[in-house]
Order: sequence, then C-alpha cells, then structure tokens
Amino acid sequence: MSTPASRHHKRPRGEGQWALGYREPLNKNEELKKNDDGLNVRQRIIDVYSKRGFDSIDPADLRGRMRWYGIYTQRKPGIDGGKTAILEPEELDDRYFMLRIRIDGGQLDLRQLRVIADLSNEYGRGTADVTDRQNIQLHWIEIESVPDIWRRLEEVGLSTTEACGDTPRTILGCPLAGIEDEEVLDATEQISEIHRRYIGDPAYSNLPRKFKSALSGCPAHCTVHEINDVAFVGVVNEHGEKGYDLWVGGGLSTNPMLGKRLGVFVSPERAGDVYGGVIGIFRDYGYRRLRHRARLKFLVNDWGPEKFREVLETEYLKEPLPDGPAPERPRGDRRDHVGVFRQKDGRFYVGFAPRVGRLSGDRLHLIADIAERHGSGRVRTTVEQKMVILDVTADRVDSLVAELEANDLRVNPSTFRRQTMACTGIEFCKLAIVDTKNTADRLIDELERRLPEFGEPLTINVNGCPNSCARIQTADIGLKGQLVMDENGQQVEGFQIHLGGSLGVNPGFGRKVRGLKTTSAALPDYVERVARNYDEQKKEGETFADWVQRADEADLK
Repeated sequence: MSTPASRHHKRPRGEGQWALGYREPLNKNEELKKNDDGLNVRQRIIDVYSKRGFDSIDPADLRGRMRWYGIYTQRKPGIDGGKTAILEPEELDDRYFMLRIRIDGGQLDLRQLRVIADLSNEYGRGTADVTDRQNIQLHWIEIESVPDIWRRLEEVGLSTTEACGDTPRTILGCPLAGIEDEEVLDATEQISEIHRRYIGDPAYSNLPRKFKSALSGCPAHCTVHEINDVAFVGVVNEHGEKGYDLWVGGGLSTNPMLGKRLGVFVSPERAGDVYGGVIGIFRDYGYRRLRHRARLKFLVNDWGPEKFREVLETEYLKEPLPDGPAPERPRGDRRDHVGVFRQKDGRFYVGFAPRVGRLSGDRLHLIADIAERHGSGRVRTTVEQKMVILDVTADRVDSLVAELEANDLRVNPSTFRRQTMACTGIEFCKLAIVDTKNTADRLIDELERRLPEFGEPLTINVNGCPNSCARIQTADIGLKGQLVMDENGQQVEGFQIHLGGSLGVNPGFGRKVRGLKTTSAALPDYVERVARNYDEQKKEGETFADWVQRADEADLK
C-alpha cells in the first residue's frame, strides 16, 4: 500500500540527458530539433524559400534550422546596441543573411578562393571576413541566391553544411599541416576522415549545442586546443610513436573553462573512432534542459576527466586507450604563423595580416592572383584571422612579400596589426551591442602612430557582446562590448576590460579590475596608457599577462 509521500513522489528532473532517459523536449530549441532535423531545411530552401522569397520562410527554419547550413539572419541596419536585448527577433532580423563557408583545417586552393571571391562580389556586396575559426563569412546574402551559392561551392569541394547550429562545426587545423618543418605530425588525413564520417550525418546533427573541434601537430599550438570542446594535440610517446594527446571540455562565452587532458595516447588510425566517442558522449549525456548549460564543458566539469575517460573507453570504444604524454611547450610567443618561414621541402610559406580579418571579394581575388604569380596554388586561413600563402620558392619570396605589403597585406606588421582581433559586431550581428571591426581598425592606426617602437607581443581582442566570439578572456587586453557612460553622462558604446588572459605555458583568464571600462572613443588613450606602463615596468622576459598579475591597479587603469 502506497503512503501519501510515495504517491506524491516525483521523478528527479534531471539535466535532459538522453542516455539517462530524459528525452522529452525541455526547451524551445530541443522542441525545434525534435520536430525536424536541421539538415532537412536544405531541400526547403532549394524548393520553396529560394523561389517564394524571404516572407515564405517558416520562423522555426529562419531562426533555427537554417543555421545547420551556415545561414543566420543579419542585423537590420540602424538599430542601436541599447535595443539588442529589448527587441523581439523579428524586429532585429534583416531580410539578408550572413553565410558562413566552412574551411576545415583552413585549407584552400586558388580555384576555391576565387569562387568565394566571385560569390562575395556577385551576392554579398563584396563582403568577406576571415573568422577566428578559419571560416570565411559573407553578408548581404538573399535567400534566392543560396542554391546557386551552394552549387558553386560544392563544385570546388566546399560547403556550408553544419557551419553553425547544434552540430560539429568547422574542424580547426594548423594551416601549415604537412609542410611545417618542426611539426609533430600532419593531421590533414584525420581531419578529412572525421569530416567524411561525421559532418552531415543525422546521427550527430542534433547535439545539445555547438561542438568545436581541433586536430593539429603544430609546434606553436596554433589551434588553441585549450578552448575547444575536443582537441587532438600532436605528441610523441615513450616508444617514439607519433599520435595525439586528447583534451575535452574547453570553451569560453559567459562561463569560460579550459579543456582538460584525459591522459590518453590516441594513434592517428584511432583518431576518427575516438572523435566519434567524444561527440557521442556529448550527444547522449550532454545537458539539454537548460540552454546555457548545454555545452560539453559543463558535463566535463561535473564528471571530471577520469569519469569521462572511463565512459569513453567502456561505453563507446569498448576498449581502453593507453596512457600518453602531455604536449611539449608551444614554440614561440605568437601562434599566428605571420612572416616568412622555411618549409620542410625547402620552399617557403608567407603569412600575412589583413586588418582584423576584414577582406573583400576583390581582395580575395588579389590574394589568389599574387599567390599564382609567385608560384603557389595553395592558401590557408588561420585561427587568428590571418592568411598564409604556401610553397613559395626562395627566388620569389622577396617579390611576393613586396606585392603583399604594397597592398596593405602586412607580412611584417606592427604588434597592433598582427595581434588585434575583432568579432563581427553590431554592423551585422543581432547579439552585438557595439561596433567592433571599425573600432579595432581605428585603434590599430592610432596605436601604430602613437607607439611606433612597441614590439612586445600584445593581443587585443574586441568583442561586441558577452559571448566571446573573439576570445576576450584569453587575450592580453580583452574588450567586452557594452554601453557605458561618457564624461557628459551620456550612454555611448564602450567596453568592459579584461587584462592578462593567456593560453600556452601559463593559461588563465583575464583579470577584471573593478569598474575598469572605457568608451570606444577613449579606447586608444586607454590602450596606449597601459601599454606604456607595461613597457616601462616589465622585467626581462616578462609577458604582459605576467606583469598584469603583479601590477598596481592604478597602472592598469
């Protein structure tokens, strides 16, 4: 006979983990995905929306499933940042789209680059931004144009499939894979295998949230493995075998966490299976009840690396993985591959810095033409919004560099041009509060004028909202967009400042000093002041991040 207590006993609510039986729709995003897989929107775009126009698009597709193909509505022009969190989505939506082209490993040939350039000019009003995940984004895209864009991309081996959405997004890889003289191993084959096995597969197209991946044997650790959901980092084990150290659970946004090592050694031939195991754990055990806790980092943080490894080995791989070593220290103090360096085959690669990743269709054509003139058929994008031309013979290096420099594509940039990054910002992004690209561009010019001799590494990451697309917490100077009060008591665009974030040898998130903010207009004054203080006070070999930890607050303001 049941007691009153047992009759009223409720099943624990749980976190929406499928593997534990919690499969009911728990929020509107999970309901949307349950109703129809995001991959199915492709045919509706081709058959219906592109023919009937913007007004025919189902709202659930418009603001949800179309992301599975790298398509977001962009921000309607003229809406200031103060209205970002107030207006309804349909009030912020423009009738145009941002379209993200996924470039796994940052690998492009000149034919592909020219197709992107043509699409930018024909359909995107000449826009083309290199992102910090090696993609290229176009803007001003109309729904009527999408089928032709897809056709032309796919003809050259590119796509927008799962460039956004709750999916396995673009796989980061070292742009120098296969040519870097000191690389541990070339991850190109593993990136291709993972793309072939998992991208566009309905078995992995409904994840709790986005899933960010990196595979690299780069000695500079250029794929920022510490802040990806899953990362394979090149190592050599005690037997001299080359393979990967596995990291899981990294990510930034409003709850930043560094990835954790599982302590295993993954041979190259096992990488695809291990990737499938990790993404399977995320799909089956990831938290789906609350959207803001749906990233893999929360599960890893709760489980710990030991339990995660145990579940991976016993439930998904059905066999243990051997223990393995940690990666070597990253080479150098910059992870961007800017400059001229020798390849393992004796030729050279040349890395250059566009302004905060902002390019255009015409400039993409120019880059392709310059590369071809000097004998290269391959171009790469980096995770620092930079680009690299590969396979340049020694006799062509000087002329290639001269031509890039003459077109404001700096091979020998200032610290400020080289290490300033910016997200899309209020110009196109519906989440943004402030302008980023133009603000960062002006900042570079001012700092180059005011501090022409400053040569220390100094990352300045400019973000338009709290979501950290531009990785503000891991920058020397991280700028989080918000509205602030100016000296006249007026609300204007500005930034909260994070100081001293870093990855690599001493990873950590930036220090927040109470009340440390600046208006966009006063940003050059602020950065000049703190950069001068560092330059005057630094000890021998001391990084900006190390200096911030010991500096007086007065010197940080």
